[in-house]
Amino acid sequence: MREARQRWAGVLRAHGWFPHVPLALLLAGGGLKMLHADLGQDWQRYLALVMEGQFDQHPALLPPLLIGLGQLTMSVGLLMRSRLAWTMASLLSIAALASLLFGVHRNVPMAIYSALVLLALLASWQTFDRSSLAASTLFAFTSVVMLMMYATLGSYYLGAQFSPPITDLVTAFYYATITMTTVGYGDIVPHTPESRLFAVSVVVLGVAVFATSLTAVVSPMIKRSLQRIVNQKGRTMKRKDHYVVIGNTSLAINTWRELAKRGQSVTRLLRDAPAEGELSDVDIVVGDSSDIDVLRQAGAHEAKAVLAMRDDDAENAFTVLAAKELGGTARTVAAVNDARHLSRIKLVQPDVIIAPQVLGGELTAMLLTGEKVTADFVLQRVFQ
Repeated sequence: MREARQRWAGVLRAHGWFPHVPLALLLAGGGLKMLHADLGQDWQRYLALVMEGQFDQHPALLPPLLIGLGQLTMSVGLLMRSRLAWTMASLLSIAALASLLFGVHRNVPMAIYSALVLLALLASWQTFDRSSLAASTLFAFTSVVMLMMYATLGSYYLGAQFSPPITDLVTAFYYATITMTTVGYGDIVPHTPESRLFAVSVVVLGVAVFATSLTAVVSPMIKRSLQRIVNQKGRTMKRKDHYVVIGNTSLAINTWRELAKRGQSVTRLLRDAPAEGELSDVDIVVGDSSDIDVLRQAGAHEAKAVLAMRDDDAENAFTVLAAKELGGTARTVAAVNDARHLSRIKLVQPDVIIAPQVLGGELTAMLLTGEKVTADFVLQRVFQ
């Protein structure tokens, strides 16, 4: 069952839209439904009241309003496969589930919907691996602003349940800030169960949002710096009339070694930088092989051939498309790891399709049953 699920996921991912597009639509739909269910068709009017500082007239609107707007915002990030957007979407789904089960307007069907969205997000966490600096900064800023609104407005709404009471927005902003940063001077203390639970939620969300946002913004910067350091060595090599071998699979490694034995110039393109001391004498470029700028850095437009040999057939297909878009005279070679993806790989029209793993089962059966195995048969099956 698990293998079948993985195969179907791989087939769907090959089209470049699953699962991030359906998840983004589900999250956005849940956000709109929450706004309409709790606030009615006039939720925009409630938003205007909040912006004008009149939210105390409708205190029950704060949680669904902020959660619904947050889900709508993060659905855009899911379309971009942003890791930060996935994290915030998961947290917002948990908040929506709690609000729908324990809030003023209980809604069991919507709670079940939010639970299913949360499970779908958790099951597809590996898909959201993009961490571009621009997108991460945007969604980090959005997350911090929304958390600050939640903490400030909530503190003001529950002001009478603190000692001394919080009676103005400035004091509410001050309390929200020192609580989120876990400073806690102790000059304002919650003294009811409701206000204490609210303070706990602010601390938990504050730590989660700030830690995630900082990681999402700093990580791409560090990764780019490491890539520049690793790629600097390659600039001393003239990348022309060479081979670009993409991936770190057994097939990619063996192909690189055999080409090197024959005196050919080879540039390896890896997603992650190798450990210090490894491949020190090899020309390496680190980055996303489906990114045209990374392929250009590897000299793909002036190479003899670009060999996409990663373990993900969808990534190999995207790499071939990017290499063709880049132009040049390089031949494109695509490796196929699953026979079910063979027809889809052919759609991107690589010059050569190599499918050694597809051959294994058929060749074993032929040997065991005494059928004749010829060199032409092997070449035909391996090189489609």
